[in-house]
Amino acid sequence: MKTKKKKTTNALTEALRLALADSYAVLAQTHLCHWNVRGPSFFALHAAFEEQYTELFPAVDEIAERIRALGELAPGGLGSLAKIAGIEEIEEDAPAEKMVSHLRDINTRLVKDLAKARDAAAEADDSETEDMMIARIQVHEKTIWMLDSYLA
Repeated sequence: MKTKKKKTTNALTEALRLALADSYAVLAQTHLCHWNVRGPSFFALHAAFEEQYTELFPAVDEIAERIRALGELAPGGLGSLAKIAGIEEIEEDAPAEKMVSHLRDINTRLVKDLAKARDAAAEADDSETEDMMIARIQVHEKTIWMLDSYLA
């Protein structure tokens, strides 16, 4: 039984490491879009992107601290996080609509990876981590809805 628990814990911490790296990538990409958005929607998108990346910063910290609470080390450094996440970056001069579409797509990917971490937490009987992932999924599903509404 201990072997299965250890294996599940490894699966959980690996899923959390991916969720952390993805979250950091989404934060960085959202910040990039906040800085560089242009056009008639500038004010609305600039403010929306700021709200999104501001919410993400403490969330990244919480995920990293959960990994540490589970006895593992949290990944760090831009290169390491980017390699783990593997999320393609948007070009700095992208038009506003492409930025919104890109952020929708990477938030959608993040939700999928958060769901994997949620499921790994359920398998490990770790309701605290499961609850954390559920809350993160809800935040990003709302973000996706807002970005989709802009694109409609």
